[in-house]
Amino acid sequence: MKTQYRDFLIRDWHNSDRTAAAEVIRSVLAEYGLGWEPGGADRDVLEVEDFYLASGGEFWVIEKQGQLVGTGAYYPVERGEQAVEIRKMYLLAEARGQGMGKYLLHQLEKAIAFRGFRQIWIETASVLVEAVQLYESSGYQPADGVETARCDRVYVKFLHTMF
Repeated sequence: MKTQYRDFLIRDWHNSDRTAAAEVIRSVLAEYGLGWEPGGADRDVLEVEDFYLASGGEFWVIEKQGQLVGTGAYYPVERGEQAVEIRKMYLLAEARGQGMGKYLLHQLEKAIAFRGFRQIWIETASVLVEAVQLYESSGYQPADGVETARCDRVYVKFLHTMF
């Protein structure tokens, strides 16, 4: 994956992105009063190869002027049918409010549909107000079965009519 959106570059994750990607996520979580969990919910960003690449998922980073300002990823899950979960969709404050989140979500959905998946699951926390609004305005339906302790919402989207 490599695509431009305004002055942002979305590209595949490289090993050298590990620390910067983790810092973006830790920083956004802290901004919203949520904890960084390197041994739990955030272990996947420290072990991208095992959690995403080895399982058939993808992990992308977003750069602006050579600096990492965001992340977005997905991997296959057992929940649902031919399903993936979008994870680690975080943007630093300076990358928000410019349509980047919506563009990133759409690019993730296109990649997921292209690979033949039929359902997308997303877990989030109510305090991530912008994320909740984005998912709800993008056709994600509330569902049951939150699996991540810091999350209190789960959404699903069925892809058969999307693209």
